[in-house]
Parts: sequence; C-alpha cells; structure tokens
Amino acid sequence: MNLQKIQFIFLWILVIALLGERLYSLMPQNENGTDKANVSIPLFSKNNYRFERIKEADFCGEKTPLEDSEVAEKLDRELVMNAYWQSNTALVIKRSGKWFGQIEPILKAEGVPDDFKYLMVIESAVMNDVSPAGATGFWQFMEKTAQEYGLEVNEEVDERYNPLRSTQAACAYLKTAYGKFANWTNVAASYNMGMAGLMREQREQQKLSYYDLYLNRETSRYVYRILALKEIMQNPKKYHFDMQDEDLYKPENTRKVVVTASIKDLVSFALEQGTTYKTLKTLNPWLRKQQLTIRKPNQQYEILLPKN
Repeated sequence: MNLQKIQFIFLWILVIALLGERLYSLMPQNENGTDKANVSIPLFSKNNYRFERIKEADFCGEKTPLEDSEVAEKLDRELVMNAYWQSNTALVIKRSGKWFGQIEPILKAEGVPDDFKYLMVIESAVMNDVSPAGATGFWQFMEKTAQEYGLEVNEEVDERYNPLRSTQAACAYLKTAYGKFANWTNVAASYNMGMAGLMREQREQQKLSYYDLYLNRETSRYVYRILALKEIMQNPKKYHFDMQDEDLYKPENTRKVVVTASIKDLVSFALEQGTTYKTLKTLNPWLRKQQLTIRKPNQQYEILLPKN
C-alpha cells in the first residue's frame, strides 16, 4: 500500500473519530453530569414540541368518533402538520385577531355555528387569496357560485374580496346545505366537494356520515383540517404558539361612506376624502378598477375610509 493511500485512510479515521466525539458531547447528561450513556436524544435539541393526542373533539357540537383508530390518526396527522408548520399557523392566529371579531357576529346573526370560522381559515388562511382554479376571497367562492348566493362579480366590483359580504354569502350556502343534510359536519364536507357530489357518494355508498364515506383525497382531509385548526387556535399554548394580545393584528379604525353616484376616478375620490388610493384599495379590495359605476336605480355601495 503506497503512502498516499495510507494518508487518505488515516484522514478518514480522524474525521470519523472527531464526529463521534462531537455527537457524544451533544448527548444530554445525567444528574451527576458525567454519565451520558443510555440517554435518548429528544426530537429537537432545544425545544421538545411533543404534545399529547387529544381524546375528544367535535364540530358544531357533533362528536368526532375518535374511538375509530382511522379517524384518530387522520386528525392527529392534521394536528402535527399544522402545529409544526409554525410560520403559517402563527400568521393565521395573528390574522384571526383582526377578523374573527367581525365575522363571528355575522355567523351568529345568520344562525350558523361559530365553528365555521375555522372552515374559512383552512380555505384561505384568512387572506383574500385566489386559487389556481379561480376560487377567490376569504371563503374561496367561484364566480358562478358567488353570484348564485348574492355577491356582485364584474370587472369593477368583486364582492368575493369583501370579507363581510362574502361571509353573508357563505352563510346562505351553509344554511341551504344544512337543509339537505341536517348535519353540520356533512355541510362542511359539501363546501369542499359540492352538495350534489356529497349526496351522490352517500347514495352510492349507502352511508350518511362523513366519517363512513370513502371520498376524494382533498375532501377526506377537509373536516380533519378544520378540527385541527380549531384545536390549535383554541389552545395555542398547548401547541407552542405563545402569543400575547398585542401580537395579534387589529381591525382598522374606519368610517363608512355611502356612494349613490358613479365615481369616475377613485384616485381623485380618495384624495378628496383625505386619504390615498393605496389605503382606499387596502380597505376596499372588492374595488377592482379605478372607477365605480352605479348600474341600477337606487344602487349604492359602502366604502370604508380611515376614521381619522
């Protein structure tokens, strides 16, 4: 064996020895500070994010059958995924401080259970997002469905971007679905796959409960995702989201201006109102062009502006 090969082998032995010493030094010590043998290394060296699997859950008061091992595992999967996706879940919790207080009264007034705000969370992460398929807004309405449930959608106005108006439309959908299913869990599933689609699966599989149906991958996870976000957002510290009230985003202090005549230039309108076009668009994302046209007799719009 030549000298070069001997040096190469010696170098690798040295590297392996150094790595072994380093790994040994990272192992937690026993109480006496010397014996490190037979000590397990935690999942995370600095913070152990383990949490206990929950024993019971419900959606709108309807019990989740966690005694079924498949149901328990599916819920645990969504809890783990969302608890460890810290950046996304932290932002959702922050945004909820701004919007839950505005959306909850609408759900209550419409007779829709409060748990449906968590459906909105998994649909859009509490953002005016647009999906690849074109579903838009907090409640991810497609254009046709939005118009069917009373939202205006055209080149100048798209009320899917109005969180409060779209919440009212979502309530109309949910109540219609409840009239068909008489079960809020199935109503939630139908929001993902459509009423007709869920009814077809119930008929073909001869089962009514969401938990007994074999559904497409997205819908089969859908209710579990709602349940997971509900659990985490109701018990954030349990899942290591230790946020104070000041960490949550707050609603803007606004006033309403009722518009009964067309506005040819929203930039000029904003300046006349003592604000900027940027602020106008931020507070009213449903305004899609730089003008607003009154198209029908007695039609009017409510525009939000900064109060001060």
